[in-house]
Amino acid sequence: MDGVILIEIDSLRGHEEVITDNLEKRVSKLLDSGFYKPIIVDRDSLVILDGHHKWTAARLLGLDRVPVVMIDYLLDESVNVGVWPGCGRESITKDEVLEMGFSEDVYPPKTSRHIFPFRIPAIRIPLVELKG
Repeated sequence: MDGVILIEIDSLRGHEEVITDNLEKRVSKLLDSGFYKPIIVDRDSLVILDGHHKWTAARLLGLDRVPVVMIDYLLDESVNVGVWPGCGRESITKDEVLEMGFSEDVYPPKTSRHIFPFRIPAIRIPLVELKG
């Protein structure tokens, strides 16, 4: 895991839909607290692994950059992906997550469930630092 860096918001690729109620909560939390946790992305593809709601909320708020932590998704065997109970799938692979990130489609919300071998760091970045 690398440290937290700022990246252009439009360079990231999502692979899952967001839940409207959760999105509204993320927008409120960002407005109240600034960015409080980075988005986790694959270093090579820039596909979002964790943080779709924060990314979508940041787009709604007109931010130009977002804080991310980049990981070597395919190479790091300590990063695991499974599915959330009740999502309608028995399993999912890292390759399928990346393929969806490059497609015109997305999985339903709460399909992929990533487990990282590290704690996602708490941060405090005011939104004004992520505009322009």
